[in-house]
Amino acid sequence: MSVTAWAAVAVFAGAYVLIATEWVHRVAAALGGAVLMLLIGATDAGHAFFSPESGIDWNVVFLLLGMMLIVAVLKRTGAFEYLAIWSVKRARGRPFPVMVILVTVTAVASAMLDNVTTVLLIAPVTFLVCQRLAVPVAPYLIAEAMASNIGGTATLVGDPPNIIIGSRAGLSYNDFLNHLAPLIAVLVVVFVGLCRVLFRHALRADPERAAAVTRLRERDAIRDPRLLVVSLAVLGLVTAAFVLHSVIHLEPSVVAIVGGLVLLAVSRLDAGEVLQDVEWPTLAFFAGLFVMVGALVNTGAIGALSRGIAGAVAGEPHVAVMALLGGSAALSAIVDNIPYVATMSPIVADLVAADGGTGGPHPLWWALALGADLGGNATAVGASANVVILGLAERAGQRISFWEFTKYGLVVAAVTVGICAPYLWLRYIAFA
Repeated sequence: MSVTAWAAVAVFAGAYVLIATEWVHRVAAALGGAVLMLLIGATDAGHAFFSPESGIDWNVVFLLLGMMLIVAVLKRTGAFEYLAIWSVKRARGRPFPVMVILVTVTAVASAMLDNVTTVLLIAPVTFLVCQRLAVPVAPYLIAEAMASNIGGTATLVGDPPNIIIGSRAGLSYNDFLNHLAPLIAVLVVVFVGLCRVLFRHALRADPERAAAVTRLRERDAIRDPRLLVVSLAVLGLVTAAFVLHSVIHLEPSVVAIVGGLVLLAVSRLDAGEVLQDVEWPTLAFFAGLFVMVGALVNTGAIGALSRGIAGAVAGEPHVAVMALLGGSAALSAIVDNIPYVATMSPIVADLVAADGGTGGPHPLWWALALGADLGGNATAVGASANVVILGLAERAGQRISFWEFTKYGLVVAAVTVGICAPYLWLRYIAFA
């Protein structure tokens, strides 16, 4: 690698240490790292702002912005209070059954929508549930972020890396369902069991609080029925457009921002007040992170590492599947999985071709998808949904530290990726 590439690695490592140790705010660390990448020549304005491979992923930014606008309008209707009361009453006020409901809904919704959209919708409900039950909100939010990453792995549209893989490999929505959805269903069940163990100290019920909530009426929470109908109609159209992405050929970012702006326009709400609810620090953090990771792509640092892994397993397809699974999980815990998959997918395509593949399903593609998607659970910055959850928690005054998230994430990532290894071996190697 060049001197500039090594300098870019050093800048990224320094910024990552600051984010992990929280010596400075994560937004300042990410933006500071991005500025240094520009100053040392690891990237430039053209790459940072306009390159789809090594710049800010505006699709992610505008997807987030659009969905944040929809959530900001929807919460003014009382819909989240309605869902909070409903879920608590169904679980009879018991913390763990409430977590099971929220985690399951998150995982299923993430498969139909995408993981970031889902956590934006489910987090406001979670804050209200935990407030009603007087239980700590952090375990619920952490569990939901991880559930969204697991559930989103099941489909083509559930996680952005899957869209990249599907495009490069010629994989359809049904390919992902057939090959990954059965495994993800098992992982969701396993994850629910892990939640019981990992968060057991926080799942203590308050009988008086639970009894008080069960006496509430959900309907009384709705404050603006007209706006609720309009909001649900817009959200339904946006959701349908997400699911029909491969048919209508509209990027999810376009769908989300159009939906958000249309809803804001017809809501009759004060635009300034609604915009105050947008998580601007989270969007700034993503911009800085994308520039830093893009600089690693631009200087060839990630490409060199990816080629090294590919070269080490060339000619050994069985070894390549396991190496790709583990390597992708490890790297996606550190860098954002979107640029990683974008860089790695052409290398995997070459490995597939060398193994006689001619396009379509191949175990190497599933190893890349599983490693990249599930490995993101390992750290607080490993997946977009994790970053969004941290931003929402901080805004609500319920700050979740990097290590509070990561100490649970490492366990979940290790267990889920570990289960994927025998699945890939048995289905595609041992009995192929």
